[in-house]
Amino acid sequence: MDYKKAGVDIEAGYKAVDLMKEHIKGTMRKEVLGEIGGFSGAFSLGSFKHMEEPTLVSGTDGVGTKLKIAFLLDKHDTIGIDCVAMCVNDIACAGAEPLFFLDYIACGKNDPEKIATIVRGVADGCKQAGAALIGGETAEMPGFYPIDEYDLAGFAVGIIDQKHLVNGANLKSKDVLIGIASSGIHSNGYSLVRNVFRMQRETLDTYYESLGSTLGETLLTPTKIYVNAIKSLKQGNVTIKACSHITGGGFYENIPRMLPEGIHAIVNKNSYEVPPIFKMLSKDGDIEEQVMYNTYNMGLGMLIAVDPKEVDQAVKQIQAVGEKAFIVGEVKEGTKGVSVC
Repeated sequence: MDYKKAGVDIEAGYKAVDLMKEHIKGTMRKEVLGEIGGFSGAFSLGSFKHMEEPTLVSGTDGVGTKLKIAFLLDKHDTIGIDCVAMCVNDIACAGAEPLFFLDYIACGKNDPEKIATIVRGVADGCKQAGAALIGGETAEMPGFYPIDEYDLAGFAVGIIDQKHLVNGANLKSKDVLIGIASSGIHSNGYSLVRNVFRMQRETLDTYYESLGSTLGETLLTPTKIYVNAIKSLKQGNVTIKACSHITGGGFYENIPRMLPEGIHAIVNKNSYEVPPIFKMLSKDGDIEEQVMYNTYNMGLGMLIAVDPKEVDQAVKQIQAVGEKAFIVGEVKEGTKGVSVC
């Protein structure tokens, strides 16, 4: 008896690391110290000595049951982008710059080519965010996961000068809410999605004119990364007063998280076009509108609040990096919370 007969292939692990190194190399920043493959990742903060109070901001998350669709379609090249996005978007909400990322893949059987494909997606997400992929872990766990399935999670660290931290403290009545378009469902609410649509290859491979793609392609569209949009706003001297990443819990859970006590957000649901996948999901699943807005991003992956005088500049800056922006509402004095009307 040996480890391989027990279900853990050490040689496959070595091969997976070799295959992923080329993808990881493209994410490196000058601050990264050492080579891939060490016991830890080292990152110098020397480039940030100019900050008065350098403050680290962290985020961690996974992809959730969206992975089930990747398994069914045997498509694993973009799921890593989702993992990075879920972490770095939370960091961007604070106005911080993502610095580095680490991933964790747990699988039933280490298929080196599949693992390398997953990590290629992680590396693509890191490149979009400007973050270095400085480490990670692949755990082969036979008997815990089915041999053809895996879980994927990650952890990111960013930095900001404390005086520029976005926390909603200075929000006031009449500040304007700007929504930045999502790329689709992103990485939340897939347990409900999988109960609405038949999770069979034939169903997922069906092309829909309204979607402009197959259902499977639409459901696997990677989560939008908003780091460049937030960075562009700062470069355009737009003061982001508050920011919300619209993830699980939709509008009703996430928007209040950016509000101080005594401030109420009002979102005009008719101020932008809700993407077809949400309409299809609502209709096919007979899901009430309130539940949709309490579960999904409904086409807005990020929401920011700015002074009315800076609205035009904010929209211009967001559009300059190729994103769509919509003026979707405002805040007023009142009970902390959000109204979608």
